[in-house]
Amino acid sequence: MSRIPTRLRPAAVAATVIVAVGLLAGCSDSTFSQPDAASEQGEHTLALWRIFIVVGAAVGAIVLGLILYVTIKFRRRSDEIPSQKANNVGWEAVYTITPIVIVAVLFTLSVTTQNKTEKHAANPDLTINVIGFQWGWQFEYPEQGVLVTGSGSAGERPTLVLPVGKTVHLVLRTVDVIHSFWVPEFLDKRDLIPGLDNSLDVTPNHVGTYDGKCAEFCLLDHWRMTFIVEVVTPEAFDSELSKAVTATQGGPP
Repeated sequence: MSRIPTRLRPAAVAATVIVAVGLLAGCSDSTFSQPDAASEQGEHTLALWRIFIVVGAAVGAIVLGLILYVTIKFRRRSDEIPSQKANNVGWEAVYTITPIVIVAVLFTLSVTTQNKTEKHAANPDLTINVIGFQWGWQFEYPEQGVLVTGSGSAGERPTLVLPVGKTVHLVLRTVDVIHSFWVPEFLDKRDLIPGLDNSLDVTPNHVGTYDGKCAEFCLLDHWRMTFIVEVVTPEAFDSELSKAVTATQGGPP
């Protein structure tokens, strides 16, 4: 009685193939469409993202599988009346408790990850004051006495130089409107809010060059408000920092 009738087999096969292809396509990309993490904090965020995607795909597959199952098994028959049982306490407990457990686990993992990514080192290896302004960035290295400034309106992209493997404390300020410090490969974004000193700890774990940008619309030349992140070895840090000092020092107003 539970065999798939001939007229429904093509639809069942097609549905199975679609689900399988969707799951395989998602699993073929280990980052699930996110950039490769370039910081220790980003690794935590990426790990959480993977868990959410896998759990979501599993739940979706189960739901689609159940829909396909009941569509086939309980298809309409002229000579049979479906069960008229009013309830099933066992199954009702399963589909009530299971989502609660899943949400509780994901919530706990989210809080744990947030605590890891937002944790500030008591003694960071380097502190940099990041100032956003319409429409550019200024990076101040107090210990090195270096100031790097660039304005998007003038076609400049200032370079933020960071040493790999070192914890960098970024103090984020704005002198005008709200901006947002965003480096996609760091998998973190932090707002610069007028009257508030925000901060972010970053520990780069890969040498390379990355694009940074303002992720908060800040009027006319918002799209020009970009910068470059250069992650270098500790030995090359001083020389690369000296190269990053721009000729134009027309910082924030």
